Amino acid sequence: MGFLDILLGRTKAVAPDLDRLFALPSAAVTLEAAAGFRPTGRGAVSFATVEGAAFEQTHREVQALLDADAERDGPPVELRQDSYGYSWLVSQREPDQLPQLVNDLHAVNSSMEVNGFGPQLLCSLAGFEDDKGRSLALVYLYKRGTFYPFAPLSGTGAGGTDTGQRRDNALELQVRAALGGDLRIEQDLSRWFPVWGAPGL
Repeated sequence: MGFLDILLGRTKAVAPDLDRLFALPSAAVTLEAAAGFRPTGRGAVSFATVEGAAFEQTHREVQALLDADAERDGPPVELRQDSYGYSWLVSQREPDQLPQLVNDLHAVNSSMEVNGFGPQLLCSLAGFEDDKGRSLALVYLYKRGTFYPFAPLSGTGAGGTDTGQRRDNALELQVRAALGGDLRIEQDLSRWFPVWGAPGL
């Protein structure tokens, strides 16, 4: 970064480091001890929707790569779209197979990147839940190289009214404090984007 960049407040973009995903299994141990959340076995990679033969070929390559995994039951990854128009490649594992799920997420991201779809990659997430049925995602921001927790609230409020889209900010801050030694946490809270209805959560 040059002197002019510093004066004008410009920051250098962080290069994506997909190997940071491999820190998730150790972070999961800390997360269970600190807050009682355990992996669900679900995870997903989000990207801006792309179409065409090149993407279809990449999707087939990902399927073939993950099909080779003898421990997997069912389809390796499922392509879905959310209500906002983003695409998700969703992986489902057993809850005790978080390392394998992380390998899936890494493989999907790497295949997209190698085939020229890096600019479309948005984030990856791994799902967690506790004994009360609360959901939590640890979200990896591809372009920032950082993680943040997302804790959606669901249910009804007083008088049976729908609570709508709300998040448990206190829980998210608790998780941030607990995982600071395990993951590179996104410091800019405005970048803790809600991933409402994300497949894999």
